[in-house]
Amino acid sequence: MNSRIIGTTIQHLSETESTNSFAVQLLTGNRPAEGSIISTGFQTQGRGTDTNSWESEAGKNLTFSIILYPGFLPADRQFALNQAIALGITEFVKQKIRKLDVKVKWPNDIYIGDKKVCGVLIQNSILVNTFDYSVVGIGLNVNQTAFQSPAPNPVSLRMLSGLDYNLPELLIELSDLIDSRYHQLKSGSYDELNSDYLDSLYRISRWHQYLISGSEYKARITGITVYGQLILENETGRKWICDLKEVKFII
Repeated sequence: MNSRIIGTTIQHLSETESTNSFAVQLLTGNRPAEGSIISTGFQTQGRGTDTNSWESEAGKNLTFSIILYPGFLPADRQFALNQAIALGITEFVKQKIRKLDVKVKWPNDIYIGDKKVCGVLIQNSILVNTFDYSVVGIGLNVNQTAFQSPAPNPVSLRMLSGLDYNLPELLIELSDLIDSRYHQLKSGSYDELNSDYLDSLYRISRWHQYLISGSEYKARITGITVYGQLILENETGRKWICDLKEVKFII
């Protein structure tokens, strides 16, 4: 049986600018053990993908970062880390919100139906084609029931279940499922991770509208490259291989 890596050490902060920034700062000194978690009740400058901010009401949600040292992972396989993290979160949300459609919106947002319940921001440091460290920031909407930001589609576990959740207990449960997927990654099970990721991918094989390089097309997702790029095709068979800034989902 694999020994647990993620969640054996948890440092909780009442407030911080960003758990990712706090974790990166820790890494400049004596490095914490792999799998250490930095959590907070409130981020004053929570970040999402690219330049987006992350809205989270104080004391209502899970906002935390995981410090990892995936030196075993080839640099060109870094998207497999995204897949492992996203799958662990997806499995957790499925356990809490049964009978609803829980999917991974590429690359690593977690959706329930057409609403976003979780965002992930992974910061990798790679030296000479080898991972130095990864900081995995996770924001999961749990007990918040009103959102003030212009984000069009946030949702929380409580909004769908009506339940009030114990955040420290949820953090342990979630870190356990992410840990299981991290061990799968460490064992080199890339094909299994990729298959599970595609099975969980939001909108795969279904026709929808997308903005691709600034123009709108009706297309469907057909897969993901080994580098994590999204593969789409339209009804005439034209294909696109897109990086994050080259495609936008129209929801």
